[in-house]
Amino acid sequence: MPEDLQHWQPAKTPDNRTIEGRYIRLEKLDPARHGDELWLAFQGPDSDPALWDYLPYGPFPVREAFDAWLQNNAASRDPHFYTVIDMKNGQAQGTISLMCIVPDHRRIEIGHVTFSAPMQRSPKSTEAVYLLAKEAFALGNRRLEWKCNNDNARSKRTAVRLGYTYEGVFRQHMVVKGKNRDTTWYSIISTEWPSIATGFEKWLALDNQPEIGQIKSLEECRAVTV
Repeated sequence: MPEDLQHWQPAKTPDNRTIEGRYIRLEKLDPARHGDELWLAFQGPDSDPALWDYLPYGPFPVREAFDAWLQNNAASRDPHFYTVIDMKNGQAQGTISLMCIVPDHRRIEIGHVTFSAPMQRSPKSTEAVYLLAKEAFALGNRRLEWKCNNDNARSKRTAVRLGYTYEGVFRQHMVVKGKNRDTTWYSIISTEWPSIATGFEKWLALDNQPEIGQIKSLEECRAVTV
């Protein structure tokens, strides 16, 4: 059925609600509550040395600069930052945001994805994106974007795995940390989301995530829904 554009209403904007899943929950970023654990997760001895390579900020050699960065993020409405909390141990293990929020055109982006080493390549990281994508469409958006440095092979693989569609490259789009950035764009649109969401749910289900690891890949779970 064609989308009804004659009775157009803007999307809602993100609020400060906590969003809960099976493996993680998303809380509005609060430096007072989350700062110590995020500092350890992002800059501690077991942190990912490549974490900041393609982000426009970091690394932070001193805590003062890190705290200022967290405070700015917490005060921002766009991007709207969340802290990722591990449901098992209650630790803050990452941050993620909804950004480029354009309610009048009902589009939004998931970005500033900063996941610590314990989150990477785990159900926690996938669920964090799923929960935020679900929230984005529940707010009434019809387009969900993902963009990254064209040199960032890890982010590009992740976008495709998560079900985003490749749209192209903006050449000489930005200068970040004194270097040229060509930006690769991906999207999920509202008509695609129901089947993509079902794929996420099948992948995250307990019968697909026993203690030994996944049974079917996310791509396989998504393929049976289309």
